[in-house]
Amino acid sequence: CLIPVKLATNRILKSSIFNSGLSGTGGNMFVSKTMTRKVITIDQEATIFAAQELMAKNKVRHLPIVDKDRRLIGIITDRDIRSALPYNPRGKSGGEVESILEIKVKDVMTKNPTSITPAYTIQDALLLIQNLKVGALPVVDDKHILKGIISVRDLLGAFINVLGIGEPGTLLCILVEEKIGQMKKIVDAITEENISFGSVLVARYWEEDKRAVFTYLLTQNVAHIKKKLSGLGFNLLDPMEWYLDQLPKNESTP
Repeated sequence: CLIPVKLATNRILKSSIFNSGLSGTGGNMFVSKTMTRKVITIDQEATIFAAQELMAKNKVRHLPIVDKDRRLIGIITDRDIRSALPYNPRGKSGGEVESILEIKVKDVMTKNPTSITPAYTIQDALLLIQNLKVGALPVVDDKHILKGIISVRDLLGAFINVLGIGEPGTLLCILVEEKIGQMKKIVDAITEENISFGSVLVARYWEEDKRAVFTYLLTQNVAHIKKKLSGLGFNLLDPMEWYLDQLPKNESTP
């Protein structure tokens, strides 16, 4: 089934991201730019052992199943295969072993799996993967023809690029009042020190009139800029403490 593009967003992904990787896209990066195009597929009549071997050979955990016209009809994962196999094959009779060896992909695959189109944003894809608790989503066109697959690994790579964290730097968390001009003050203060931005992300804070601004700066020498921002009246938080404060109070951290 194809999910509509309009999805509910959570606190972080509903925030604003400013980064050169998003310029010219209206603040979005699309699945078409991030998905894996050379998709390894398997026939539904193949055995699950053939699927298991194909996964191991290509170092993948998801295999879409398509018909003769490359229309998506299913997907099988390494978890599906493990679930289909007995926990302890020892002691099985010859007939039972033979029956296991004959299990086909079509017997355990997810039929008509949730899919997305290349026009989805990576934010949409990430939220959908999180909500469905899956590791990858097939990408199809309007005729349901398989065009690619996007996995958690693909999305991580995209966000590493978007957030600029592939380069050495330092993440600051700055608490600001929700009013016009605050972002300009922060940007001006940092650029005056000839410090380059990897990215800036603005997230909702637990107080209605506040925002948490995360700046990833391409320097590790930030003592002077932290002092400058504090002097301008901004409250700097530890990014990890901000995250922990967002967790439900009845959950313990590992």
